[in-house]
Amino acid sequence: MTTPPTGPDSSDPFAKGPAAPQGVPPQGGAPGPGGPQWGPPPGYGYPQQPPAGYGHPQQPPAGYGYPQQPPAGYGYPQQQAGYGFPPPGPGVPHHGGPAPLLAIGDIIVTQGEITTPAGTMPLRGSVWNASDLSRTEEKISQTGIILAIIFGILLCGLGLLFLLMKERKTSGFIQVTVTSAGHHHSTMVPALGPWSFHQVMQQVNYARSLSV
Repeated sequence: MTTPPTGPDSSDPFAKGPAAPQGVPPQGGAPGPGGPQWGPPPGYGYPQQPPAGYGHPQQPPAGYGYPQQPPAGYGYPQQQAGYGFPPPGPGVPHHGGPAPLLAIGDIIVTQGEITTPAGTMPLRGSVWNASDLSRTEEKISQTGIILAIIFGILLCGLGLLFLLMKERKTSGFIQVTVTSAGHHHSTMVPALGPWSFHQVMQQVNYARSLSV
């Protein structure tokens, strides 16, 4: 006598029983992040989870919308040497004080004192002198000599008129001395032309008017 099988016949499609309703997980299967997902898919039209940072203002790049740091000295006037006053030469002390009124060589005149490389002396009662040690030479211009040779041959001697072209060259210095309170200082100003001594004398006369 043959014993029938204890379990349901595998060839019978209805042996496993009715299927579970849709949306109900079967027994023994727990949903989770790594397990099967049950239920209907998310409905169309529902907002999905936005990506990271979506809808939030992003941090602007460095300096965006903010004024940059201006370069050094931007918008501020730069200190420039006064008009007509050369920069002090080597050895002249530079310190905070009144603005210079006059500069003759390495002598700087301010309100109340005279500054030289050897030190300072009072302006009031000072004695100023100037001596012209320059000389001006006049000679035939080299351009006139060349033109006289070229046109003298072509124009039968008329080119010799170019020898009348003269040029002047000034060399030497103008010496300026100042004496005050037992101190003496002398400076040499280069002569740039015949007018140099007249220009220096104007500065010396102005210094004399300040020393009264």
